[in-house]
This record gives sequence, structure tokens and C-alpha cells, in this order.
Amino acid sequence: MSVVTVPPSLVELVGPVEGVEILPWDLRTDPPRAGEVEVVVVPTHQAPWVTRLAELPGLRAVQLSSAGHEHALRFLPPGVTLSNAVGVHDTATAELALALLLAAQRDLPDFVRAQASGEWAAPRQRRSVADSTVVVVGYGGIGRALATRLRACEAEVVAVASRARAGDGLVDRVHGVAELPALLPRADVLALATPLTEGTRRLVDAAALALLPDDALVVNVGRGAVVDTDALVAECAGGRLRAALDVTDPEPLPPDHPLWSTPGVLVSPHTAGSTSAFAPRMARYLRAQLTAYGQRGQLPHVVATG
Repeated sequence: MSVVTVPPSLVELVGPVEGVEILPWDLRTDPPRAGEVEVVVVPTHQAPWVTRLAELPGLRAVQLSSAGHEHALRFLPPGVTLSNAVGVHDTATAELALALLLAAQRDLPDFVRAQASGEWAAPRQRRSVADSTVVVVGYGGIGRALATRLRACEAEVVAVASRARAGDGLVDRVHGVAELPALLPRADVLALATPLTEGTRRLVDAAALALLPDDALVVNVGRGAVVDTDALVAECAGGRLRAALDVTDPEPLPPDHPLWSTPGVLVSPHTAGSTSAFAPRMARYLRAQLTAYGQRGQLPHVVATG
């Protein structure tokens, strides 16, 4: 029977899995039965798992609790596979992306500030999500979940992925990333849900931002380094663009960073996946992953090997 460690908060939700013995471990204490552990499930909040993995001579696979995995690659021991949490965070991340988009378009931060001072703001026309054009870059699970919500808000969705392909019922077609410069001038909102790769790092640079129309909104729930932060600050500080960001570069954002005080910028602290929906969805995903491991000796959804 294969020995697997799972964060204590998920053990009961995962339940028994045939062919697998599950041990609770948060990676903050000494590993239980270190010589027998074959699979480690990394907790959501990054425990010191980087150093702990070296204490497991029989380790064969690491299962992340996150969809993003670029942060883990350089710490993976030789021969150990890495799997990410495919689909677990799609709904929660799309929810926050829509919340940020709505908050920015309808000027909710202004209302919060006015309420704190007891001010009844004079009515004026606000931007709408309805009838706006939202270019969604990163049309995977999160991008599709966001598109579903945007369509319900009666927005036009333009999907962009690494390669062009046929539509899926939500969009007429999916544009390749090479088409992005031609799409940006028509975007009321640019929503980023792409993972960080060498191909997406600084994808939205000064030149790309310059193609957006005046008063466009940049929403980022992917990875901070997909955007050139200095270029974004410059565009927002001048009042031409606005931004709503759950991810930043750098991250965590230092207290004195200009993004905190730049007009038209709304920041949330990389909290998209931290909702009540996480634990049950992660438990279901782990049950399927560990069942496959018990049957075949390998985790599905491998994204890298050390």
C-alpha cells in the first residue's frame, strides 16, 4: 500500500482511498514515516515543503493545491513528478475576477470611501459591464468560467489562448495570442487569467497597454509578472487606464509600492482561491488523483518532472 501525506484539514474530507494509506502532515513538523512516503500533497498556504522534500528518500510525486506551478519547478527533486490542481480554483477565481471587474466599472471603492465619511455621493453615470467588450487572455478553465459569468452580464467576450481554435458555444472562436495586438484597441476590459510561462512573462508590456483605448480596465487574476508593473503604474497614474489586480509583481506588494496609491487601481491580496468552495473541491480532486495513484502508481495531470 502506498503511503501519501495530505494536509490535516483535508484528510477527513478525502476519506479512505483503495491502495493508499493517507497520513496527515502539514509539512511544518518532522515527516511521518519519512522512508515510506511516496506522495506529498502540499498545503494551500506554502509550508516549508521545499526543504522537507529532501527528507523523503522514497518520494515519487508532489501534488500541489494550486493551479499555478512555476514557483515549484526549481525545488523539485530529480525524478519526482509534479501535478497541479486542475479545475479546483476555476470557479472561485472567476468569481473574484468578475467581482473586481464589477467593482471597478461601477466605482465601488468610491462608495466605500464615501460611506466611511458619511457622504452621499452625487449621482452620476457609471460604466456598465453590459454591452462592454471583454478580452479574456488565458482561455483555459478559469477563462471559460469567467466567460460564462460575463455572458450572463451581457458582455461581449473575446477569447485569447496560446493557439487559435474553434469556438465552444460561449465564444464564436478562440484567437491565438499572436492576434492580441489587433484585439486590444476594441477592449473595454482586458482580463488576464493566463499562467506564467516564458511566453506570457511581460505579455502585457508598455506597447500592449498603449494599444488599449482610454479608460480601459486591466483585470489580472493570472500571475503578476504577465504585466509590466511599471508600465501599468505609468498608464494608471496618468489617468488613461485603470486596473483591478488580485496578483502583482512583486508579490506580496511592499507597503510603499506605488500600486497601492495609484488612482484607478484596486488591489486584492492574491485571494481568489481562498473561499469556502476550496476544501470540498480539493478533496474531490485529491480523491480522484489518489485513486489513480493507487491503481497505476502515478498521479495524473503531471506538469513537470524533476
